[in-house]
Amino acid sequence: MQLDQILQFALSGLSTGAIYALIGIGFSIIYNSTGIINFAQGEFVMLGGMLTLFFIGLLQLPLWAAIPCAVLVCTLAGMLFERLAIRPLRKPTPINLVIITIGGSIFIRGLSMLLWGKDTHSLPSFSGDEPITIANATILPQHLWILGITLVIIGANKFFFYHTISGKAMRACSYNSRAAGLVGIDVRRMVLFSFVISSAMGAMAGIIVAPLTMTSYDVGIMLGLKGFCAAIIGGMSSGIATVIGGLILGILESLGAGLISSGYKDAIAFIILLLILFIRPQGLFGKAESERV
Repeated sequence: MQLDQILQFALSGLSTGAIYALIGIGFSIIYNSTGIINFAQGEFVMLGGMLTLFFIGLLQLPLWAAIPCAVLVCTLAGMLFERLAIRPLRKPTPINLVIITIGGSIFIRGLSMLLWGKDTHSLPSFSGDEPITIANATILPQHLWILGITLVIIGANKFFFYHTISGKAMRACSYNSRAAGLVGIDVRRMVLFSFVISSAMGAMAGIIVAPLTMTSYDVGIMLGLKGFCAAIIGGMSSGIATVIGGLILGILESLGAGLISSGYKDAIAFIILLLILFIRPQGLFGKAESERV
């Protein structure tokens, strides 16, 4: 196996891992704010791509206008999900919350199938499909868009949580929600903010990956599970640990598909997840508690 091929697989894995990192951070933000594993997170990824297609096709909006509209609608959907499915619960058990989020995932997926059908769709690339040569490997411009947008979102996420009042309040809630409430922080509002941020990030992940992988009503299942794997690898941190976890997962998945067999592409993520849970259940970076938000 030549180094050129390994470089090619690694470059592809980086962009895939960036998507997993965005989705994983969405999982981690909600988990750290509420203790909830939101298994509906993948459906917001799917909605991002499908709603962008809806605004482009039905309303004839240009791509640059359709993207913020899709993110806005997904954000509103995340707010509704928190208000209607999570907030009404009184003293819920972990199993209740898991069932609620899985039920929400099934509902969103079923509604999307009724609205848009079972066909697979593709978004236009952001800046053409002419390959770019790096060393002896090639990469599509969309891969660079994925990496660039991911870096911007992660940077904005870091700035929000460490340099704004609302972000610091959300961090306080993640450390001790009762103490945060006692000093005047509206804990319910912070929970709502966590769903707003995670749904917007999920939508953006679905939009930037759709030109490469296409989108349909059921793409959120696998993407959501792989984002969850990235979050577990990163120790459920909404910081750099989950980003590294997503990149590791993406690169290993790409190398495994290229060097072994593409049939094992999806299985690799779950093999890694099982190994992490057996060997180091707190994640590879579980000791970095200060990174938790």
